[in-house]
Amino acid sequence: MSGKIINLFISPNTKSTMQEVNQMILEKEKGIFGDRYYNQEGTFSNKGKTEPDRDVTLIEIEKINEFNDNFNQDITAEDFRRNIVVSNCDLNSLVDKEFQIGNVVLKGIRLCEPCKYLAEKLDNDKVLTEMIHKSGLRAQIIKGGSIEMTSQLEV
Repeated sequence: MSGKIINLFISPNTKSTMQEVNQMILEKEKGIFGDRYYNQEGTFSNKGKTEPDRDVTLIEIEKINEFNDNFNQDITAEDFRRNIVVSNCDLNSLVDKEFQIGNVVLKGIRLCEPCKYLAEKLDNDKVLTEMIHKSGLRAQIIKGGSIEMTSQLEV
């Protein structure tokens, strides 16, 4: 299976909007350089390390588009606050599996579920119920490196 990178996002802190970037640097046991969890915001510190399921988050653009089509919405990838938006990849199948994006090796830890923040921001509780098991994947960095827009997700 090969997935295409659609967007890369970071957020310097929990209150700032997601910022689209063309490249991101991922460090094992730290997260994405410049992202809120790299700086230990929004998570409990484990002796200077992020919790493994907070290293990086991914979501499928197809799931966002499907929700928007089904409910006549215009939710953007940024609204979901995931770091990597992919196309043509079943992220749910990657729980407990290692995969590669560029020279970075990740391991799927658990599914992301829709958050109350998103539902409140959009004033739309359907996000909470209709996006269960469709809101992406939390992954741990096994081998750090860089991801660019031209990188591919390979299983």
